[in-house]
Amino acid sequence: MNLRYLLFLLLLICPALIVSGQSDSILSRKQALVINRLSHPLLFDGIPDEEAWKSIEPIKLIMFAPVFGKEPTEETDFRMAYDDKYLYAGIWLYYKDPSMIKSASYKRDYLGQGSDMIGFTLDTYNDKENGLAFFTSPEGLRFDAGIQRDAVVNQPDQMPMNISWNTFWDVMTQKHSGGWCTEIRIPLSSLRFQELIGEVRMGLIIQRWIPSKNETDLYPAIPPNWGDFSVIKPSQAQEIVLRGVKPSKPLYIAPYALVGYESKYDINDDETTYDKSGKPVYEAGLDVKYGITSNLVLDLTANTDFAQVEADDQQVNLTRFSLYFPEKRLFFLERASVFDFSIGGNDNIFYSRRIGLSDDGDPVRIYGGARLTGRLKKWDVGLMDMQTAPLWQKNSAGIRSVILPSENFGVLRLRRQVINENTYIGAMATSRLGADGSYNAAYGIDGILRLFGDDYLDIKWSQTFEDSTNNNSIKDNSLLTISWQRRANKGLGYELGYTQSGVNFNPGIGFEMIDDYASVMGELRYGWIPGENSKIYSHSPQSRMFYRAYIDDGSMMTLTNFTGWSFQTKNQWQGELNLVYNIDNLRDSLEISPNELYINPGKYKYINFMGVLVTPMSKPFYVISITETGQFYDGARFSLRLEPTWNISKHFELGGTYSFDHVNISKRDIKWTNHLFGLKALYMLNTKFSVNAFVQYNKSVHEIVTNLRIRYNPKEGNDLYLVFNEGRNTDLTRELPNLPVYYSRAMMVKYTYTFNL
Repeated sequence: MNLRYLLFLLLLICPALIVSGQSDSILSRKQALVINRLSHPLLFDGIPDEEAWKSIEPIKLIMFAPVFGKEPTEETDFRMAYDDKYLYAGIWLYYKDPSMIKSASYKRDYLGQGSDMIGFTLDTYNDKENGLAFFTSPEGLRFDAGIQRDAVVNQPDQMPMNISWNTFWDVMTQKHSGGWCTEIRIPLSSLRFQELIGEVRMGLIIQRWIPSKNETDLYPAIPPNWGDFSVIKPSQAQEIVLRGVKPSKPLYIAPYALVGYESKYDINDDETTYDKSGKPVYEAGLDVKYGITSNLVLDLTANTDFAQVEADDQQVNLTRFSLYFPEKRLFFLERASVFDFSIGGNDNIFYSRRIGLSDDGDPVRIYGGARLTGRLKKWDVGLMDMQTAPLWQKNSAGIRSVILPSENFGVLRLRRQVINENTYIGAMATSRLGADGSYNAAYGIDGILRLFGDDYLDIKWSQTFEDSTNNNSIKDNSLLTISWQRRANKGLGYELGYTQSGVNFNPGIGFEMIDDYASVMGELRYGWIPGENSKIYSHSPQSRMFYRAYIDDGSMMTLTNFTGWSFQTKNQWQGELNLVYNIDNLRDSLEISPNELYINPGKYKYINFMGVLVTPMSKPFYVISITETGQFYDGARFSLRLEPTWNISKHFELGGTYSFDHVNISKRDIKWTNHLFGLKALYMLNTKFSVNAFVQYNKSVHEIVTNLRIRYNPKEGNDLYLVFNEGRNTDLTRELPNLPVYYSRAMMVKYTYTFNL
């Protein structure tokens, strides 16, 4: 009851605070920087030395780290221009000692910090929330990513960007005696934007990374108040103006052809042995991108295939919460932020991995579909409709049966700014209709309100309907979440939130880590940035508390408190230490490993320690380590995860993961140990040809999974892939009859060519 009074109080005081936020927004609006139209054509060769460049005023960068506000130690000459077809950047990057230039990789979307990098983020709709990042290195690698939610992350393991997003653009680089230089060329057809009264307004953030000095320089002078992600926050971007340009209406047609062979083992009718079956694979499909209007883009797909997509990292789950896997399929990634309807953490009303993948991760054929994204006046619009094939399974008698019917998935999203540039309202509707008559539908309304300064109020309401439940109760079929958050890493930060998920709330195209609960969460932290004379770049003590109750009777489900300290040094060491107090009230047994490890129903109190340490990623070799140890329900636990990466050269990268989990419950005489190995090897001849191998071993399921991908990418949209996948059993005698050495194999060749019409 008290929680409801609190919610009512917040809603009452909200309007007055919004008014104050509106005036604050107007006062903080930046004066727009006018970008010049090119007066002469350019020779796109990576050397911005033409007369047309010389007439353009360079943009001055300032140091972001290790000491904010100082003059950069190296000079950067950054100039930007445009013509009727392209947006250009011409950049000279100087070094007093050019031997300090680092080039660690040719890899597309390289995430390490071992290479010199230069690039920029564009908020193309100037909506202060979404952006597109374009970066390159001295070797001319391409890094592009989509940024959403103003680079705000709700959980420590979240990324504020999606690096799987790719688009059409070009870059060329050259080294010279005083450093290196580059020209970046982005087709205007790759940038969706809105033209009003002859002007296009965008947001711009420029960033240079100098790994030999652990130095970041940027424009505009964004303070580090929001941590490392300050440098990609669209809300802090400098407004720029382009005059006399109009969004083009692109038409890209990308057919693909796929041939291959796949085999697997199935148990025979008598269940006495496994028989091998195999078949050749011939597939063809088509993707089309068409600009319906200057602000609306239609994507069509037929017989969609994702054979070339990298395999998921395997995970071991020691909790009662569902595991989350990120989307990697390109069709669902472009302008993915339009379809975002987050209901806390990774939970979302729309989770695109529900389309074309079963709950067990098995691929489901996608017949085809359409997606419409863009802007209608002040409204961001997203509309998607996809149709999948039924999923079949053979029983021991060889008879096929449908385990998942053919389904239609529909999504509609609307969102717009109101009152001030950081306040939004929106709505979403989803549907999942099965050919067998099953259905699930959801709708939701949401608002993100900037109250004042860095304080935001986030409110979401959603309701679902499906054939298998009683849809008469609003409470049982709905979810409400509300949070008040100060989005700052410097000074005082806090968050207070409440969520209630009804017993019949089930978003059929969504993701919920846990359901049927009511929860309260609170966080309090204070961040310091010590200054020039300290070896610590930033540090912060914090305390986070999560309380969840069962929705049916209000009894406690879990209570978890994280209290600890996080830090980052000026030479790029990062870490976090937390003491974790847990109370967990299990109504049902928690099975972690079948027939090996389970937790009995009951109420448990236990304390453990969590630590994260990241060595400097600017070095050729770096490691991310995560440790959790201490009490675990009625026993003890030690878990260690290591993620090493070694850039042996710019041609070869070796990396991997190793997870070790050991649980000892002495009073029940249970000991359980699991190892999970992952090895990644990447060879890059240049930016166009690469070989990527990924091998994973999971002791708990006694399997080795291998994924090998060879890619030739002479230009964006023109791809040749050779893909080999294998699933191998490591303990053949654990079942009768004995298992085969491998249970599946597939080799595919896929070629895609994009016609730009």
